[in-house]
Amino acid sequence: MRSKNIIIVLLTLVSLDGLAQLTYPETRKTDTKEDYHGTAVEDPYRWLEDDNSEETRAWVKEQNKVTFSHLEKISFRENWKKRMLEVSNYEKTTAPNRKGEYYYYYRNNGLQNQSVLYRRKGLTGAEQLVIDPNKLSADGTTRMTSFSLSKNGRYAVYALSKGGSDWQSYRVRDLQTGKDLADQLEWVKVSGIAWQGNGFYYSRYPATEKGKELSTKNENHQVYYHKIGTSQKADQLIYEDASNPQRFHIASTSEDERFLILNISDRGKGFQGNALWIKDSKSADKNWKPLVKEPGQYLYSWVDNFNDRIILRTNDKAPNYKLVVANAKNPDMAAWEPFVEERNYPMQGAGSGGGKLFLNYLENISSHIYIVNSDGTPEGEVNLPGIGSVSGFDGNMDDKELFYTFSSYTYPPTIFRYDIATEKSSVFKAPTIPSYDPKAYETKQVFYPSKDGTRVPMFITHKKGIELNGENPVLLYAYGGFNISMTPGFSAVNLTWLEQGGVYAVANLRGGAELGEKWHEAGMLEKKQNVFDDFIAAAEYLVSQKYTNPKKLAIQGGSNGGLLIGAVINQRPDLFGVAIPQVGVMDMLRYQKFTIGWNWIAEYGSSEKPEHFPFLYKYSPIHNIREGIAYPPTIITTADHDDRVVPAHSFKYAATLQEKYKGENPVIIRIDTNSGHGASNLSKSIELYADLMSFAFYHMGLTPTFN
Repeated sequence: MRSKNIIIVLLTLVSLDGLAQLTYPETRKTDTKEDYHGTAVEDPYRWLEDDNSEETRAWVKEQNKVTFSHLEKISFRENWKKRMLEVSNYEKTTAPNRKGEYYYYYRNNGLQNQSVLYRRKGLTGAEQLVIDPNKLSADGTTRMTSFSLSKNGRYAVYALSKGGSDWQSYRVRDLQTGKDLADQLEWVKVSGIAWQGNGFYYSRYPATEKGKELSTKNENHQVYYHKIGTSQKADQLIYEDASNPQRFHIASTSEDERFLILNISDRGKGFQGNALWIKDSKSADKNWKPLVKEPGQYLYSWVDNFNDRIILRTNDKAPNYKLVVANAKNPDMAAWEPFVEERNYPMQGAGSGGGKLFLNYLENISSHIYIVNSDGTPEGEVNLPGIGSVSGFDGNMDDKELFYTFSSYTYPPTIFRYDIATEKSSVFKAPTIPSYDPKAYETKQVFYPSKDGTRVPMFITHKKGIELNGENPVLLYAYGGFNISMTPGFSAVNLTWLEQGGVYAVANLRGGAELGEKWHEAGMLEKKQNVFDDFIAAAEYLVSQKYTNPKKLAIQGGSNGGLLIGAVINQRPDLFGVAIPQVGVMDMLRYQKFTIGWNWIAEYGSSEKPEHFPFLYKYSPIHNIREGIAYPPTIITTADHDDRVVPAHSFKYAATLQEKYKGENPVIIRIDTNSGHGASNLSKSIELYADLMSFAFYHMGLTPTFN
């Protein structure tokens, strides 16, 4: 039943081809205000933060009616979805991981909602089904988010997420019988699975009040040890710190299970870095020993250990990262020694296998893998196919070979087998994509000036021979935050955009890790405006170079990237033809009050601090929507199970935009069900992106052609 507090009013919108008029729900306003250090800020739609209220549910229902009525009248929407299904219908596999005699890998036959876990005895043995997540829920929205084998390979812990939530349930399977044990662990979030002996360590929160699981602030992260075959009630509490309730505590163990490692971060207090403690099972002293005692501004991560020598990756006095070596018998930081010095390019990660270390550097935003031996001596570089991204190069100490996956914008994910002794790579498995010719497309990297003159990289992909006439449809994507790199990668969904003569551009904005920690720091806290300036400059470059014009320029970003889209259409609404903010952080004054939002304070700052409030208030998307501005056609997306960036951000943003914008362009919100911070299965993902691309083309005045 529709809430009596929601009144439907008719707003007449001029459409491009007679698309039916839109009706927006007129969202109830309250006189809610809050004082921020002497500034009164209105928050009339705060009631939408209660996602369990009948009024909010009625509002969601009415908004989706408007949205899907609009989308359903786009004549080519179903054909676009059909084409996405066609190009997505190819076998996808992951690189195999060895445990004892068996190799484990995921495979999707083509259009399965969830990839299925298999194993083989040896690389050529018969395929054995391990777990099929598609059978765990009727609609295919239960995902397997982790799978971890015990040291002898007898048992496995696997994690399940329902409907896209970040909450996970752990189950234990006996791989000899193929049956689950009675073990069932709940309230797990932000956790590893760290085996030691006949059990494992994991992290969880105390149980949340029923009905508020998806919005309540998560505090008091605890580490427990679970013994196989027992109930969760019997688990041993290993570590908690109730005096610092917003710290993360994540346990891991070394490959030989000698060391228990505790990673402690405190980003809610603005610390970018972490502490690192260890327990040595070979030592008579069973107490924690600090490698790094307290969280600060530097990051430290465990890479591997060679007997007593512990290899760590850190940006301590090395913005591009370096490797150092600590000694288990004297772990004090003052005794650390250099292992691999910092280079001119950022070290994105470090893996190990076969007694070697494999260091992944980003050189001009492309992966390069360098090898060093156990004493730090360089042993050359892995020969990769070209500009692209690499995952893998992490295995066991006794491995003779490793597997890795390489991809780029026009190079589908291909698995390579790397022989450690000969240092040679060979293709292990390459996908076959229906009616796709990679030679028909090209990617180029350009550098353009931002507002302050900073040179910003951008990748541009399109059909070969494209005419730069200012009329091409362009989709510009970016993220710009949290030290995350936007590296080249293949997408079958984006392929459908390119097939229609579209251009796909990815801008590597400040705030990311593409050019090292200094690049990240230049786009965080009070410098966040640099990120928006970089994105606006990317759009201006694409227009000035005749790739497109503002009416045919669509912009897209998710999460922190959704914040980006919300901010730039406030600042330069004239520059963009279509806006797609997805699961965005839109209320910069209250984000820290929900689930683990406090974890982002180190990146954004907090409105509760007088020195942070002014710059947050200045760009917060909700608080800077202006009346009388011609906003571009906008489709906002979120989902009912997003407990990372709670949907209230998008709800309040949509309500504010619909209230203040009185122009002719649609501003609608698409609210998915049984999904979270991303689509919870393949079907939902394809439906979502078919809607987004159809919306963009339609509002550019274009009609795609499908064979």
